[in-house]
Amino acid sequence: MDNREEVREFLTSRRAKITPEQAGLPSGSRRRVPGLRRSEVAALADVSVEYYAKLERGNLAGVSPAVLEAVAQALRLDDAERAHLLHLAQAADGSDALTRPRRRRATGGWTPHRSLQWTLDAITAGPAFVRNGRMDLLAANHLARAFYTDVYAAPGNRTNLARFHFLDPASRRFYPDWDQAADTVVAILRTEAGRNPHDKDLHDLVGELSTRSEEFRTRWGAHNVRHHGTGTKRFHHAAVGGLTLAFEGLDMAAEPGLTLTIYTAEPGSPSEEGLRLLASWAATQETDGPRARSPRPSGTPPWG
Repeated sequence: MDNREEVREFLTSRRAKITPEQAGLPSGSRRRVPGLRRSEVAALADVSVEYYAKLERGNLAGVSPAVLEAVAQALRLDDAERAHLLHLAQAADGSDALTRPRRRRATGGWTPHRSLQWTLDAITAGPAFVRNGRMDLLAANHLARAFYTDVYAAPGNRTNLARFHFLDPASRRFYPDWDQAADTVVAILRTEAGRNPHDKDLHDLVGELSTRSEEFRTRWGAHNVRHHGTGTKRFHHAAVGGLTLAFEGLDMAAEPGLTLTIYTAEPGSPSEEGLRLLASWAATQETDGPRARSPRPSGTPPWG
């Protein structure tokens, strides 16, 4: 991924999203571009038009933090977008540790240390798993392996949530809010691309998905990023039906770049009962075998 192109497209896309009214400027009657003009962003950031044009051409090398913050304010960037702009600037400078190549986190090339697996296995009320920024599933507890049984079973998927989402038709059933979930997947990958621009495995993944999925390609071109640490999602599991689960994503201090995610259900809710049924179902299944397509266990409530 070329850093200058990344910078250019990110700044251009953010500028196009801000209306003059949002920026406190008169809209005028003859605007030939969506959003703000370069001259308007330059004025809001208190830099010359020539200087801002240089930034938008992709040249962030040597730009001061004060100027980056001024541009972020002019473009009304949120926290995730500010962080992404900073990572792009660090990559342009080549001076930050975040921009140097990291140890690869391939699905088959990293094994969780024993205490981490013990920790995951100690979580029995909900799915718990570790992923990297490419969305490879690297470690999981028993309930997560049952929860993501389609992901583990998909041919050629290599237990990658992004490949599953965009290349496996089963994802349309698993994610009732498929479009919203797709936006999140791409935003996570785009954030990782800014944070770790030298990751060849990520480059390969983005190239594969861009070639094989128009849905992915369109979203990738939007240059949206986001922080994805907490929230609620809906799922539909083949064996137990509908689940509405809260999640918490925790950065792992001992393994930079990896995230521990835990899904839980509201106490007393149908989804809590659904997770209990999933645990019972998992006890009778080989989670690394054929994809689960069995009917719901007897007594399963017909929610979802």
